[in-house]
Amino acid sequence: MPIKVIIADDNSFIREGMNIILSTYKDFQVLAILKDGQEAVDYCMKHEVDIALLDVRMPRMNGVEATKLITEKTKTKPVILTTFDDDEYILGAIQNGARGYLLKNNDPERIHDALKSVYHGTGIIQDVMLEKIKSTLANRQNTKEEPMLDSSKFTERELEIMSYIAKGYANKEISEKMYISGGTVANYITSILNKTGLKHRTQIAVYYLTGKVYD
Repeated sequence: MPIKVIIADDNSFIREGMNIILSTYKDFQVLAILKDGQEAVDYCMKHEVDIALLDVRMPRMNGVEATKLITEKTKTKPVILTTFDDDEYILGAIQNGARGYLLKNNDPERIHDALKSVYHGTGIIQDVMLEKIKSTLANRQNTKEEPMLDSSKFTERELEIMSYIAKGYANKEISEKMYISGGTVANYITSILNKTGLKHRTQIAVYYLTGKVYD
């Protein structure tokens, strides 16, 4: 069964381009191409959608706002696709439940692989964005604006797994690195989510890097 995707972008060139790209893959089905975040929310409320691919800057409702409503009201997994690698948008989208954050200048295979990863439960965030989050963390630590990660709440294994998640490793890769089973990795991740109140892996990565829990 193909992965059901919608594309929301106010730029018709981008909308149609992404539609053409994804439609070339048999494992994707593009259900709709939409002009803004409000249309994306309305569509996800009425239809079964696996992934909502959202531009970050759109009229009426941007991708960050749409992400929040889609996450709260549907089972659809939002992924932000943008040309803007800005810390504010990265953190805001993840705070609102985005499962991934990709730049539009990626090649089609990278986008294809990333969306498949999200569909199968792995949050994705590009290295350049992680580096910007690390930079933000360093600035906050210097100005003491944000608390540090409270490592006392976690076991050594949990902290190690969090570090691998922050580096973008999938469960299978983590299990190979730590010489434990994939099921054990999943159990540790469940424990981390329970302790932090977070919802998914991408939020764990940001929490590990910033010491801040996003509700």
